[in-house]
Amino acid sequence: MAGFFGEFIGTMILLTLGVGVVAGVTLKESKAAGGGWIVITLAWGLGVTLGIYASAPFSASHLNPAVTLGMAAIGEFPVADIFPYIAGQLLGGMLGAAIVYFAYLPHFYETDDATTKLGVFATIPAIRVPVANFVTEVIGTFVLVLAILFIGANDFADGLNPFIVGMLIVAIGLSLGGPTGYAINPVRDWAPRLVHTLLPIPGKRTSDWAYAWVPLVGPIIGGVYGAIFYNQWFVGEPSITFWVLTVFVLASFVGAVRATQQKYATR
Repeated sequence: MAGFFGEFIGTMILLTLGVGVVAGVTLKESKAAGGGWIVITLAWGLGVTLGIYASAPFSASHLNPAVTLGMAAIGEFPVADIFPYIAGQLLGGMLGAAIVYFAYLPHFYETDDATTKLGVFATIPAIRVPVANFVTEVIGTFVLVLAILFIGANDFADGLNPFIVGMLIVAIGLSLGGPTGYAINPVRDWAPRLVHTLLPIPGKRTSDWAYAWVPLVGPIIGGVYGAIFYNQWFVGEPSITFWVLTVFVLASFVGAVRATQQKYATR
């Protein structure tokens, strides 16, 4: 139960601050309106840092199903704890997103564009090519989990690790976040997307569940692959799963190239 509680509290803080900065930067009449991408990535990074600090006394501070599943795939996390961790992450993320809705309530009325309102809660690709968007999420989450494992292999001053992980989130956002808005965390997208579906947001559009598989499956594949890649090459624990996932990821890259070429061939 402690693990559930830790992930719930940590992910609630993460999503409150992360969804909150998107609302502040994009909704009309907000004092933060137009703050830009650097503001968004910094707030997401700080949200991760503070969420880890809050959850650390109670859980492993994953705050992300892709991290939970990645660690479980290499035996660094008990399989029996997967469900309570992910349940805590999902419910905490939904609460965080709902808090943002109430914090910015008048601004949802001031904002006319329904897609902007959806973008507060859910990731929306800059250029919609789902297979290519999927690959972007795989790459981002692969880097996330691989880097977390590298960070864990180093010695830092007590209490510094959450800050380093937060800076990792900022770096991924600045470098790889442009194409999709970098979910790199299924709960980061699905929890607020559910809230967008359920709450009476004025003038809202559909929640675009047709795209939602991308920020769900992409991060899970990328997270598991990042953990298994680390074990294969840096721990020296060979796995047939590594080669299976490698073939799948490479096939996805080929599919992304073909889908993108097809999109632009029609122009």
